[in-house]
Amino acid sequence: MITNLFMMLSIKSACSLAYLVLLLLWNVGAASAAATGDGSNQTAAPTYTSVHIGLILDSASHMDAMVDSCISMAISDFYIAHPDYQTRLIRHRKDAQEELEVASAAIELMKNEEVHSILGPQMFTQNKFVAELGGKAHVPVVSFTARSQSVSYQQSPYVVRTTPDDSNQARALSSICKGFGWLAAVILYEDSDYGSQFLGKLTKVFQDDEIQLAYTAPISTAAEDRHIMKELKKLVTLQTRVFLVHMNANLGSRLFRLAKVAGMISEGYAWLITDSIGSFMSSVDDASDSMEGVIGLRPYVPKSQNLDNFRVRWKKNMLLMNPDSAKNPAAELNVYGLWAYDTVWALAMAAEKIRPVNPSFFKANDENKNGSDISNLGHSQLGPKLLNELQNISLEGLAGEFRMINGQLATSALEIFNVFETGERPIGYWTPDRGIMRTLSAKGKPTYSTSTNELKSILWPGDSTKKPKGWAIPPTGILKIGVPKKYGFMEFVNVSNDPQTNKTKVTGFSIAIFCSVLQQLPFQIDYEFIPFVNKSEFSNGSYNDLLYGIPNKTFDMVVGDTTILADRAKYVDFTLPYSETGTVMVVKNRKGRDIWIFVKPFRWDLWLLIFSTCIFISIVLRILEHRANSSLDASVPKRRKLGLSFPIASLAFPERDLMANKWSRFVMVIWLLMSFIVMQSYTANLSAMLTVDQLDFRFSNDDYIGVQMDTFVKDFVIKRLNIAPSRIREYGTIEDYHDAMTKGSRNGGIDAIFDEIPYMKLFLDRYSSEYKIVGPSYRTDGFGFAFPLNSSLVVHFSRAILAVTESENMTALQQQYLGSKLSSSSDTQINSISSESPKLTAYDFGGLFIIIGSAMIFALFCSETSVGRRLTNVVAYYSQKSFFFLSFRRNDDLRVNSIVHPEDENGDLSHDNEVQGAENEIDDQQGNPTNEVQLSEVGNTSATEGPTSQ
Repeated sequence: MITNLFMMLSIKSACSLAYLVLLLLWNVGAASAAATGDGSNQTAAPTYTSVHIGLILDSASHMDAMVDSCISMAISDFYIAHPDYQTRLIRHRKDAQEELEVASAAIELMKNEEVHSILGPQMFTQNKFVAELGGKAHVPVVSFTARSQSVSYQQSPYVVRTTPDDSNQARALSSICKGFGWLAAVILYEDSDYGSQFLGKLTKVFQDDEIQLAYTAPISTAAEDRHIMKELKKLVTLQTRVFLVHMNANLGSRLFRLAKVAGMISEGYAWLITDSIGSFMSSVDDASDSMEGVIGLRPYVPKSQNLDNFRVRWKKNMLLMNPDSAKNPAAELNVYGLWAYDTVWALAMAAEKIRPVNPSFFKANDENKNGSDISNLGHSQLGPKLLNELQNISLEGLAGEFRMINGQLATSALEIFNVFETGERPIGYWTPDRGIMRTLSAKGKPTYSTSTNELKSILWPGDSTKKPKGWAIPPTGILKIGVPKKYGFMEFVNVSNDPQTNKTKVTGFSIAIFCSVLQQLPFQIDYEFIPFVNKSEFSNGSYNDLLYGIPNKTFDMVVGDTTILADRAKYVDFTLPYSETGTVMVVKNRKGRDIWIFVKPFRWDLWLLIFSTCIFISIVLRILEHRANSSLDASVPKRRKLGLSFPIASLAFPERDLMANKWSRFVMVIWLLMSFIVMQSYTANLSAMLTVDQLDFRFSNDDYIGVQMDTFVKDFVIKRLNIAPSRIREYGTIEDYHDAMTKGSRNGGIDAIFDEIPYMKLFLDRYSSEYKIVGPSYRTDGFGFAFPLNSSLVVHFSRAILAVTESENMTALQQQYLGSKLSSSSDTQINSISSESPKLTAYDFGGLFIIIGSAMIFALFCSETSVGRRLTNVVAYYSQKSFFFLSFRRNDDLRVNSIVHPEDENGDLSHDNEVQGAENEIDDQQGNPTNEVQLSEVGNTSATEGPTSQ
């Protein structure tokens, strides 16, 4: 054993000595080459401009040791690949562990070494402080390990992170949960700034995707195993079975080892890990055993020949520098080392593009150069240019594409892997533009997908191939059921104290439905009712407050008369409803008393228009009859004069000799048509006013509506009906409703009640003769039981509710708790709302009166103008002639009499009609010669003007 030890020490010493010799020879060669510049014919060695960069690492950290090796190899590999470059990166390393040491190291690098960029440090808080120093000295601080940031690039432009943002990892986790149908998850994260930053991003993404954070468990890096086990036992009692883990690899390996002991790495559980563990799987102790079935994320590193060669060379270099690294799995190469390698290449390219380089610092104060006073920091002249060029660098590095966007590495794909007994294997990928994918060779237009069908087969915890549901009944089996404390309508839920046992007793229709549902479930559930009351045994808030107790873990479910609403469904799941749906309005059965109700069917403008039209028609009739009756005015009966004065007299005196002019009769026909339409409309509107009990929705400022307190109805009335909050009053019991309706709005009460149908049925069952339901039924989904989001019990309870509501037992329960009137949902008629029948206006009959006015003007034109009379004669002549050819031939007298006589100046159609119409008056006047002469003249005129029949 001693011999072996000496051999190992000898080998280690020889390797170290060889490395130092090679390094010395390289430096000597470079120095001698630089010194041969004497102006002779010898070829002058190239001169290089040094660009100093600082590196802050922790020599005790295996991670930093791996990164340090990658940076050294990156500088060497870059200038071997680019020997003609005129700049050289000169690295200055400082070891630091604590925050103060890191700050001091950064100040020394800036003041003493005059570095123009600083790489590192690793810790998030350290990076934050060094970033502030870099902004002061205009020195870019480049981090290849920080995945979160405390300040944005806009706030601190000298902070550069050559790592992708954790926001994309949060989006990927959300897509996986959504794809598997897990709408709730528990987060276990490292209790540090790094873990808190990621939790904030994950919370925002989950809220956008409507995934609930069921519980968050911060775990300190210094926590003992017993503390972690205590937290895990608490998680076992939760219903959620989806766990997301975000912490460093050392803490994560302890967590999974204890979770396996607690029985949580078994069937029914789902575990997801971020790249904080996924990128260090080789350093997790017993990963294949304690993490079997876990799904993880890590940055995707494309395979390439350069990467394979680098891995081999890096492994040899690590063995040369530290032979014990082969025994330490934590020193394995990972993506952070590759990012560090690519970062150095990008810095070297940026430095070369700045040429000519002026690497000097402008000092604020040259005194105290060796001090660490921050106020003496200079400003790098090269730093801003280096930062600008670094933002424009694009190269294909070992870790993939290296391209900066706003001070941060552009987002790359994430690899989704599954842990098996023999290790882990990729099952898919996630990209920001396509979501979940099976392979990265997808083509076509990018479409975001959250379908987990794209993933390869997955082995879940417990060697199960069945996807976990994400929810389970707690092992205790006791459900904490929240019930409301009501002061009215206690027929649904009644919370009281049993005087005999001094225990809380919960009864009512909703509780009876719940008990009946339990009998229909295929399994048994133990439960306890927990009234939602405060220390004073009064209600602890509204129904919304009661339901918020579910996501807050106060209750496992809520039973009561809780209405199913869309806003509430955002944070709880409801079963199918077990009651009627809808909200209605209840008003008094009242009829208005008004002695002037007979004038209300028409508005004043319509009444005025009707009387004006009658007067206008009377004037038209007087004009039409004036010429025909001018010579007979003294002998015309009074009833005829009355008929000419007002058209309604024609209904009282319908003798055929009332009108002498045919156009007068035409006007009367039009007037009768108008009268018929107006009277029918008046009758219909008056009937509606006398027979229908109305409620006008257009409330005045003195009218109020009553709603039930602590329910959603108040907000519903304000938003849906646009009722001002000042006109709404809240009540708790049926008696309060009745008293307020009896008083009315003018006496401090209300004029209407707006509430849900089950409550209003109870109200009408007690005061059925005094009130009635009016108006439409506004849609709601009725009463249901509430559960946590994505609860598997919702399906079982919904099916059981269907069985109960369709059974005969439902009617018996309604009769027992709600009364006989409410035993059937169809007993109460929901009448259509009708606000007060609107008064008919002149505008409503505008078309009718336009027709009447046009007819009056047309009659005056045809009767009182020469042009109108001629047109009428021509039309009448050709009409009669056409009728003549269609009639039978008779004797000559009949043919002669069938010839049309043109109309005389008084508007008569024919001589025979005039003679026949005037016979009665001739008899009364005892053969007045004037009339005979007139009739003879008319006949002679007709015979002269009209054509004779052949």
